Amino acid sequence: MKEATGELNMTVVTLVAVSALAALFAFVIWPIIQRMVVDSTCKAYGESYSAVKGEEVENAHGQGDAKVANWMCCPDGNKSADECFVAEE
Repeated sequence: MKEATGELNMTVVTLVAVSALAALFAFVIWPIIQRMVVDSTCKAYGESYSAVKGEEVENAHGQGDAKVANWMCCPDGNKSADECFVAEE
């Protein structure tokens, strides 16, 4: 019986560790990667352009109910500028 309890404890520890790693990736690492991709796309317009996060759009590509952030490339990060472009990822 002690062996079964030990294995159950290890299973729970493994599940908690995998969940923690998944949460770390989803909420910390993925936004950093996404920002780097959008920033490199904005640099194609010129060195002064940088990524600015716009409003969230539901059902942006016609698939599912996920909310997607609309990124814009604006000169010097100025969101109110007329020269902003929508960044395509």
